[in-house]
This record gives sequence, structure tokens and C-alpha cells, in this order.
Amino acid sequence: MGFRFRRVIPLVPGLVYLNLSKSGISFSFGKRGAMINVGHGKQTVSVGVPGTGMGYRAQVTPTLIGILIVIALVVGGAYLLFPDIVGPLLHRWQPSLF
Repeated sequence: MGFRFRRVIPLVPGLVYLNLSKSGISFSFGKRGAMINVGHGKQTVSVGVPGTGMGYRAQVTPTLIGILIVIALVVGGAYLLFPDIVGPLLHRWQPSLF
């Protein structure tokens, strides 16, 4: 049995995480149910159904990761600037987050 090490440090609690492991450092962006992980050679997008243990993970290109991060930053910035307008729109998408 091999030695394993994994530590997750929240940088922006509930949204951005620094992942430390034996194989290297990576960053995760997102919330429970939808995550983007970037680091040490692999970029993945994970989508799951919270509380069920079911999910799907796939490797994607760095370009797609960049596009997804930009979209997340734009939506997050819009929510910070106009919470009364953006909040109800996001609530329709996934009520458990907002």
C-alpha cells in the first residue's frame, strides 16, 4: 500500500481552494456539484449530484479552462456589483448556492 497525502486549503471559502498532494499543487474553482481543477499537468472539470456520490470528471484543454474561469469571474463580478439583478437569475440555475 502506497503513502498518500492530500490537504485542501480554502483561499476564498466555498469558492477557491489550494490543493496540496504528494504529486504537486493544484487549484480548484467552484462549489459543491461543479468544480474546475487546474494544476500539475491535468486540467479537469467535475460535475456531480451533491449527496449522491455520483459524478463525472473529464480532462479538458487549457483554453477551455481559461474560458470557464473568465465566465466564472464575470458572473461573480456581476453578482457583487448587481446582486438584486443577478441573484434571482442564479437562483433559478441552482437554488442551493444563492
